[in-house]
Amino acid sequence: MSDLIDNPFVEFQRVQKSYDGENLVVKDLNLALPKGEFLTMLGPSGSGKTTCLMMLAGFETATHGEIMLDGKAINNIPPHKRGIGMVFQNYALFPHMTVAENLSFPLEVRKIGKSDREAKVKRALDMVQMGEFGNRRPSQLSGGQQQRIALARALVFEPELVLMDEPLGALDKQLREHMQFEITRLAHDLGITTVYVTHDQTEALTMSDRVAVFEDGRIQQLAAPDTLYEEPQNSFVAQFIGENNTLEGVVDEINNDICTVRLDNGDLIDANPVNVTTVGERTKVSIRPERVEFNKERLQEGAHTLKAEVLEFIYMGDIFRTRLSVAGNTDFVVKTRNAPDQPRLKPGEKLDIGWLPQDCRALDA
Repeated sequence: MSDLIDNPFVEFQRVQKSYDGENLVVKDLNLALPKGEFLTMLGPSGSGKTTCLMMLAGFETATHGEIMLDGKAINNIPPHKRGIGMVFQNYALFPHMTVAENLSFPLEVRKIGKSDREAKVKRALDMVQMGEFGNRRPSQLSGGQQQRIALARALVFEPELVLMDEPLGALDKQLREHMQFEITRLAHDLGITTVYVTHDQTEALTMSDRVAVFEDGRIQQLAAPDTLYEEPQNSFVAQFIGENNTLEGVVDEINNDICTVRLDNGDLIDANPVNVTTVGERTKVSIRPERVEFNKERLQEGAHTLKAEVLEFIYMGDIFRTRLSVAGNTDFVVKTRNAPDQPRLKPGEKLDIGWLPQDCRALDA
């Protein structure tokens, strides 16, 4: 999977990685980033995303292919000469140094004079709202403060590329959400190209310009967050990104942009044929929980309806989450807004549910 970008700032050209000479952890990766993009590599453990980041940083060597930075091959350039900022989950701050000394260190390595160093350290600390903390030791800071300092240290020498490996994994939910916003704002304000690795899909969707979804050493889909969620290209992406319902069946008929699927219980539904091409092919039909309606009045012309039975109704404040039995699937979830016209259902109730054919996608089985 490649993408056409003029003058990419970061580029992987047919990159492969094997640790044992036999099994490929990264398989023939082609990926290009323009300058200033915030790209997230998302995927489950072992999918190859962190290995890609480590090859870009220089801590791992590609078995095959070229990694380019600003038009130059960097495969043989050691990490400290690549001019890349790094932020890790464990902060990696020097405990025996003050905050200011931690930030000054990468500048000393680059032989920057004392007065310049002090000005850059002050600027970096102010950027992450930690200007008052220069004389403290890392052990005197909370986890969130340490993460801000790690971020400031990655930015202090004004790199054009910053790599982040699960940097918010150790923080609590509220602080994590706040830091997601801070990191995205800083990256865009400074025009820094950012490659961010996470297995947290919400983080990927809220922070990124584009997301590369990894599985089994390959990019399964590379797209903007809304495209990824609304238009998954295969079953893996549909299941991995957000909550998703699937109904299994066989392709009964294909007409241009609509296919008819005979579900395993015999019901017929229409869907958008995404990666099915032949009649008789097995398929998983994917439909998002918020696209399903209970209220017949809300359903437009051409909507499908199926019989359903309520198994569980959960009040979640802003939304209601209802689990149903539909066409043999007992984990079919519908999310509805907490609104006066939305019914509060009880287990055992039987009802019709519906959606529009363009809202469901016939994917690989």
